[in-house]
Amino acid sequence: MATLTPAGESRRLFNFLKELNRPAKPRERTDYLPDWTSFNSVFQTHLAPATSSCLNELDIDLDHKLEECAAPELLLNERIVRSIQLLDAERSEFDVLFIYLPERWANAFYGPNDFDLHHQLKAFTAGRRIPIQIVREGSALAYRCRASVMWRIGLALYAKAGGVPWRLADVMPDTAYIGISYALRPMQSAQPRFVTCCSQIFNADGAGLEFLAYDTTEVDVQRENPFLSQTEMFRVLTRSLDVYRRRHGGRSPTRVMVHKSTEFKDAEINGSFEALKHCEAVDLVQVVEDVGWQAVRWEKTGNQLGSSQADRYPVKRGTLLGLSGKDALLWMHGTVDSIGSRPYFQGGRSTPRPIRLVRHAGHGPWDDTARAALALSKMNWNNDGLYDPLPVTMSYAKTLAQVIKRMPAIGKGTFQFRFFI
Repeated sequence: MATLTPAGESRRLFNFLKELNRPAKPRERTDYLPDWTSFNSVFQTHLAPATSSCLNELDIDLDHKLEECAAPELLLNERIVRSIQLLDAERSEFDVLFIYLPERWANAFYGPNDFDLHHQLKAFTAGRRIPIQIVREGSALAYRCRASVMWRIGLALYAKAGGVPWRLADVMPDTAYIGISYALRPMQSAQPRFVTCCSQIFNADGAGLEFLAYDTTEVDVQRENPFLSQTEMFRVLTRSLDVYRRRHGGRSPTRVMVHKSTEFKDAEINGSFEALKHCEAVDLVQVVEDVGWQAVRWEKTGNQLGSSQADRYPVKRGTLLGLSGKDALLWMHGTVDSIGSRPYFQGGRSTPRPIRLVRHAGHGPWDDTARAALALSKMNWNNDGLYDPLPVTMSYAKTLAQVIKRMPAIGKGTFQFRFFI
């Protein structure tokens, strides 16, 4: 671990690193969260500081400068970037860079023109292939449940260093999962306004997690939503297949499932089939997050017809309700059995809403489509929750888009997701 801290505060971060190697019992979500034993025992690898040349502190006058500066967010970003640049010469000496941000600098975390310090730093370090872990005082160093903090930070560190924390137990063989999202650059940018991002899960190991990003010029904007031309859709899916083949000895997937938050227009459908013409099955699925539907789970109370009442727990996760041959409701959020002594409901409150799956291409029962979405909601290695509200193809693509649009040069290669989480 390399470190970057405010002047005179390295010891506080070193103590936090030591805490990662000590056990902690959960004080929240006790029916779900396991005990944290230590980083070494959980991941079977050691966590240690890098050489002294990689343990850096920011300028001693930074606090005073931030108080006087009219744009503290730009100053803080500039100082941190300058320190990271000095670490380039030491890149072989560390796996992950820890950056500690105290709460007294909170007014510099966000700023005008969509400025976000987290995204800015990720955009800078991703281009240099440096994984960073930003540690906030309020959400990490001072958070009451230490086990939760250790699980969140520990998982993220292991994944950012190149590890695979877990894999799917059951997955459709020879299937490529692709999520498409778009980033919108500011109007004043000289670069093309739209960036297309694709996140991909290639196999059950999660080891094939890469994504593509490139500037998009052939875009049809309708109601503030971008839609690709047939040529652009052909291009992005063709490049995705090339990445898949490189990881699988030249073999193409037999099935490709594409997720997108907006509908698939005819041009996008035609481009998809043109690019995927050698695949046996192609599923083009729109994932709609904001759905007005709700449901209540009912339980039978007797043998008489109609003798039932509302259950004490919400709808089960994985509940699937077909609306037509083209669309269905899937409850990604809901109660889960067999974790503890009672059904586990993540978050513990509110009535869970479903997502709506709209199939613009594909056939057969909804089971495979829903099962894939549920499985992919468990592949986010950047938190300690049981699942995400969206499949990782969509949640990762959205995260990537926020960072990518801030990168001055995208290039033509692929990116590993560990540099962006």
